Amino acid sequence: MRYFLCFLFPPLAILTTGRIGAFILNIFLTLFFWIPGVIHSILVTSDYYDARRHRRLVRAVRRSGW
Repeated sequence: MRYFLCFLFPPLAILTTGRIGAFILNIFLTLFFWIPGVIHSILVTSDYYDARRHRRLVRAVRRSGW
């Protein structure tokens, strides 16, 4: 769903990840040039999913007692 938002309204996709600084930067990128705003939102969204996956793995390792 977030990747779909990256193409329609890039700042909203970043706002849903909770990164305010990236949101403000993306507003400027989207207003001046559409394509850099889309690319930036895809990169931030991908990083958000990677960080979420990492947190889930760390939690699972801590529960297992390693």
